[in-house]
Amino acid sequence: MDNRQELDLSQGIAVDQIADGAIVEGQVGGEAIVLVRRGGDFFAVGANCTHYGGPLAKGLVVGDQLRCPLHHACFDLRTGEALRAPALDSIPCWRVERAGQSVFVREKLETTLKKQPKAAPESVVIVGGGGAGLAAAEMLRREGYRGPVTMISADDSPPCDRPNLSKEYLTGEAADEWIPLRSHDFYKNQKIELILNTRVASIDVASKQISTDGGKTYSYGALLLATGADPVKLAIPGASEAQLHYLRTYSDSKALIEKAKSAKQVVVVGSSFIAMEVAASLRERGIAVHVVTPEKVPFERVLGAEIGQFMCGLHESHGVVFHLRETVVRVDGRQVTLSGGNTLEADFLALGVGVRPMVTLAEKARLKTDRGVVVNEYLETSEPGIFAAGDIARWPDARSGQQIRVEHWVVAERQGQVAARNILGNREKFDAVPYFWTLQYGVFLKYIGHADNWDSVEIDGTLEGKNCAVTYRLGGRAAAVITIDRDKQNLQVEASMETYVHKKSAS
Repeated sequence: MDNRQELDLSQGIAVDQIADGAIVEGQVGGEAIVLVRRGGDFFAVGANCTHYGGPLAKGLVVGDQLRCPLHHACFDLRTGEALRAPALDSIPCWRVERAGQSVFVREKLETTLKKQPKAAPESVVIVGGGGAGLAAAEMLRREGYRGPVTMISADDSPPCDRPNLSKEYLTGEAADEWIPLRSHDFYKNQKIELILNTRVASIDVASKQISTDGGKTYSYGALLLATGADPVKLAIPGASEAQLHYLRTYSDSKALIEKAKSAKQVVVVGSSFIAMEVAASLRERGIAVHVVTPEKVPFERVLGAEIGQFMCGLHESHGVVFHLRETVVRVDGRQVTLSGGNTLEADFLALGVGVRPMVTLAEKARLKTDRGVVVNEYLETSEPGIFAAGDIARWPDARSGQQIRVEHWVVAERQGQVAARNILGNREKFDAVPYFWTLQYGVFLKYIGHADNWDSVEIDGTLEGKNCAVTYRLGGRAAAVITIDRDKQNLQVEASMETYVHKKSAS
């Protein structure tokens, strides 16, 4: 039995043993919990994040919230509710009682259901089956909405844990049951109609109807567009469709895994995050990997030369061979010809050269677009009653004062949640600080904020030691921060950036 389990918090703990803002690990009835102090208030909640089991004792207390150090999930200390993705399920809560100079953790509290919102549309249709769409549908039900909810997805499988597809799942470390965000029973029990293998062809704004490519029509009281993005496809002379693999969907990842079972050498085209995660995962399977990219340093455009060189060196230390400032010009059987004239052997090619937001549907409906679907601070499009979230949404960023669009999983889910609450009549601004992570060869790189450009880069710690914080400054302000092996600091930066946004909004 470990120390956490030995501390039975039902037997009480002295108040003076718990500093303000501290998190104490313990157990009650064999269940691992954490006890948190906020001034004169004490809260007892489950010890592990419901997303990937992150240790909440190593997280950060922000007001009445407890934030997970792994992927920045956020929980309400009073109710246990998962306030922000990527966690969708609440953590349990216990009643805490103070007696004299000690506090005792008592019985587990029951979850209370919310009432039907007063300002609720007759029905909600969600176009898209990714993280944003699922998070919105789930939030509608969590907020007490009882009207019809329909999700229409072009994918052939239910919403899945997309970040995992290029990481643990592709390496073979994650089981199939990890991948779906929700079970089939969830949609049935929550009365969410999930329609797969179906594309929406048009939106009739006047009659509030959408039509699918199969000719079916669906009426909506409110509509959420969460169509996401499609991989940029390359036309490579001589290459057959079977030789070229892109990674976006669950099926794409399964197809890659099947090909990898017999592959000896693979050419990865591009040095995007997806491309480099695929390269790392294939190397961990023992496959020889060559990366062909027109960049002079991977990630230099988005993360700068310092991080780019570090990541390049990390891959090279694991045997990846880079062909920088090169492109693939032709494929002849297993022979891949590069722009510099060299040739490589490849069992197949994995391509990751970026994505394009799927805005055609919005454009046909004459919604305002600008390299994405333009939304206001409430994620509503130029047409009242139609919202957009995820990779297609270009929203007003409170920190920079610019309209931005990012392709981050956590952002997509959080936008889906905010859009759902606003569909139900809330006026909640989307002001979350963008966050994403990448995991390559066990190196967990976490990025908070958003920086299209910067004046300077400051490194606290060392990249070589894989323990550092890298700050991207623009006009003297920290626009974004990357951390490696500094999870709590990453949470602290997020909280600091949020404080800046709230002060700016109030002024």
